[in-house]
Amino acid sequence: MTAIKATAAQIKTAAQIKLLPSPDGLVEESPFYIPMTGPSARPRRTLKHDDTFVVLDSHGDIGASAGGPDGLFNTDTRYLARLEMVLNDMQPLLLGSNLRNDNSGLTVDLTNPDIYDGNRIVFRKDTIHIVRTVFLWRGTAYQRIGIQNHGEETASFDLSLLFDNDFADLFEVRGERRARRGVGTGELSDLSTVVLSYVGLDDVVRTSRLHFEPRPTRLSVNSAIYHLDLPAQQTAAIFLTVSCNKPATETPAPFYRSLLAHRREMRRAWSGATNIETSNNIFNEVVCQSMADLNILMTQTPHGRYPYAGIPWYSTTFGRDGLITALQMLWIDPGIARGVLNRLAAFQAQVVDPSADAEPGKILHEMRGGEMAALHEVPFERYYGSVDSTPLFVLLAGLYVERTGDESILEGLWPAIEAALGWIDGPGDPDGDGFVEYRRASEQGLANQGWKDSFDAIFHADGTLAEGNIALAEVQGYVFAAKRSAARCASALGLTDRARELERAAERLASRFEEAFWLPDLRTYALALDGKKQPCKVRTSNAGQLLFTGMVREERARMVAADLMRSQLFTGWGIRTVAAGEARYNPMSYHNGSIWPHDNALIALGLARYGLKHSVEQVFKGLFDAATYMDLRRLPELFCGFRREPRRGPTLYPVACSPQAWASATPFTLLEAALGLEFDAARNEIRLRNPRLPAFLNEIILRGLHLGESSVDLRLRRHDEDVSLEVLRTRGHIQVSIVLTR
Repeated sequence: MTAIKATAAQIKTAAQIKLLPSPDGLVEESPFYIPMTGPSARPRRTLKHDDTFVVLDSHGDIGASAGGPDGLFNTDTRYLARLEMVLNDMQPLLLGSNLRNDNSGLTVDLTNPDIYDGNRIVFRKDTIHIVRTVFLWRGTAYQRIGIQNHGEETASFDLSLLFDNDFADLFEVRGERRARRGVGTGELSDLSTVVLSYVGLDDVVRTSRLHFEPRPTRLSVNSAIYHLDLPAQQTAAIFLTVSCNKPATETPAPFYRSLLAHRREMRRAWSGATNIETSNNIFNEVVCQSMADLNILMTQTPHGRYPYAGIPWYSTTFGRDGLITALQMLWIDPGIARGVLNRLAAFQAQVVDPSADAEPGKILHEMRGGEMAALHEVPFERYYGSVDSTPLFVLLAGLYVERTGDESILEGLWPAIEAALGWIDGPGDPDGDGFVEYRRASEQGLANQGWKDSFDAIFHADGTLAEGNIALAEVQGYVFAAKRSAARCASALGLTDRARELERAAERLASRFEEAFWLPDLRTYALALDGKKQPCKVRTSNAGQLLFTGMVREERARMVAADLMRSQLFTGWGIRTVAAGEARYNPMSYHNGSIWPHDNALIALGLARYGLKHSVEQVFKGLFDAATYMDLRRLPELFCGFRREPRRGPTLYPVACSPQAWASATPFTLLEAALGLEFDAARNEIRLRNPRLPAFLNEIILRGLHLGESSVDLRLRRHDEDVSLEVLRTRGHIQVSIVLTR
């Protein structure tokens, strides 16, 4: 029989929690820079459920190896900074570590090293098999530790779980240093439970409740020790829950019941989404991983599902990221867009607040729930320093209605759309020149407020940083597309005059843009105009994003596309953010020469819009090839912009988020661009305009492609540069056609 020995009595004690040291401070020039402190000794794995996520290493430990933002986090606060398992004070040996295909849990297989008592081996390595199973569910981390003795005699040993916490704000984990912090304590609630508490400077009490089942042999505020006498071939199991801010009266549901409920929820989440099968098994793995990543990043909010931006740094509501992810996934699952639009409308700015870069009508940049945000040590509690979220909100609203035919949402959203348009034409254009511009309202905010928001991302040809009110090229494209989209919404609501007004405004913007931004010598568009209306004559991917908005004339679109596909920008893996040879080009930088999958995906949509399917195929193949080299076949937030070399994979960016929502959505956007998918809800028609499959895809099957109440299953086959279409099944009334133009 298994024996787990317990002490006769344990005394309720309280002790000061040891506060863990903060990483190095941030660089002066860029207050929200994420420092790199060295590589992780063990690969990291991430799990998430709603507002809770955990970063563990391959052993299932937290904080046991160098590097990495380890921890259990909830609403931007770390609720567990260390959880390490040892056998007789020795780390076990790793056999295998695997995330489930749906990202719902982590399973780790371990065994014992040779364990000595003095100079004598107590029992040899590979005798004890340990399986750690970890998942998150409703603000609680669950762990089961299964132990089996494969030896021929009883194994006696101590299994210790060592834990600690600092209740660090996520910005502290990123590198911020604080002059003052709150007070942390730990106490034994009972013989099986430890409560770690922290009273922050915001007067909020945060608690981590660790519960062990069965009762440990010895329990303190920093360790749980089990002495096991495990007979040959016998098993034992230890269960641990770590709950964030749960009241003492609320006991976590049992392990297995919670596990089944969690997996059922994961399966239901994508029940209405289009299913994709292809002839390429590796691409199928990429698609499945992307869908699983998007699934865990989806968070249930009072306004519907919302894709949080990424783990670990951006696991919260981001306006720009949510809008672009929803746009990328519109053809797969338009329900994402509905949740995004409703949530961002609910938090639309109503007043002027310089500390939050807020002005009436602006759409949220990000929101944070941690102590530092509450105390305004960082400006991101509700922060509106994004110049592009507002036009993207208007654009997505129109595209959602066009995609679904669901005009019921439009009446409710129209006041928010009009408020957003009011900001675009009012405070968003402070000098009245017709271009939407940004300039931070306080020194605490972000210096740059487009998607390339590094402090050095917007610059002139000589490397000088742009100053003043800055008008970004792609933002003007977003505004153009937003006004045309809003015009169609106005027509649907019977607001004919407003629709005509918006159409005329879009055309005037397009004309002004061509005059101010076109660079004939470079045969592309300027990155931006600075506060003196001087163009930043730099070749960047920003010009590529203009293409999907449809604002630029065709002959210039083709020149931009040709430039994007030259070696200075296209590396073989993807299109760089900044061309090689430009003043601030650095392939290892965050925004000045790296490759961002979502950036490439939006560019691919633009290339498809102008019929440049060969270029779409090149971008598609480059990113697919990159994904084959990535851990788990997962495209990260970004990777380095080095040129592709034979028999070498892409170079990773060390602190990139993985998973990241808009990177995970990229494979689906590339498919959309390749197939030329168009949806006409009024006619119940799906069109494939100039479809062209890349050489690595001979066949694609789309199951459950929805339009309104109807759906269809399609099979597409590649025949050199042509594509054939077969309708496998229809439900309801729906038409599908291939349109060949040019």
